[in-house]
Amino acid sequence: MLPKYNRVLLKLSGESLMGDRSYGLDPKMLEQYAIDIKAISDLGVQVAVVIGGGNIYRGMNEAETGIERAQGDYMGMLATVINGMALQASLEKIGVKTRLQSAIKMEQVAEPYIRRRAIRHLEKGRVVIFGAGTGNPYFTTDTAGSLRAIEINADVILKGTRVDGIYTADPEKDPTAKRFEKLTFSEVISQGLKVMDMTAFTLCQENNLPIIVFDMNTPGNLQSVIEGKSLGTLVS
Repeated sequence: MLPKYNRVLLKLSGESLMGDRSYGLDPKMLEQYAIDIKAISDLGVQVAVVIGGGNIYRGMNEAETGIERAQGDYMGMLATVINGMALQASLEKIGVKTRLQSAIKMEQVAEPYIRRRAIRHLEKGRVVIFGAGTGNPYFTTDTAGSLRAIEINADVILKGTRVDGIYTADPEKDPTAKRFEKLTFSEVISQGLKVMDMTAFTLCQENNLPIIVFDMNTPGNLQSVIEGKSLGTLVS
């Protein structure tokens, strides 16, 4: 089956890499994500990835930690590079060529983020992992995902989560919550639904970049989304 999208940005949360653990990286989750990404890369889809860092460091409350927000955000950015390196290792192990680019310079482990170079890697069929967020404090990795997706002219943002779409309420807490199949950007705002933070969401809205929220933890779902099957929730 022909893929519906040519170039995608996959946004993963750091927490999703924990699997059943309470902290850090679960090798089983890394392996599953790598296999799923390889499957769509083998179809000829150009794949970029942005991962959060919440499994290693969450920008914790300044009052509790005594660490100011900007410093905490930089710590979180470094956590995303650790996750990026882990995913890179898992992908390379199964024969997927990758490049890790960092918004904070660290030549020994990652290329610096250069937009044109990233696009060239994608055109050559390499999976490009973007680390260190936007390189600026006060921005989330959701915003980094939206920004990079727009910069590389991605067709869609695929937001892989633990739940299979956007619901009227948190389905893990409210069993009566209903799932949406499709939403417009303005419906998300008017109904106060949580998809991404507002900065990230507004970037997508202004640039007409669709978002698909889907369950990444079920093997094969990523490929189904790429083939255009109605999994998850489409915001456009």
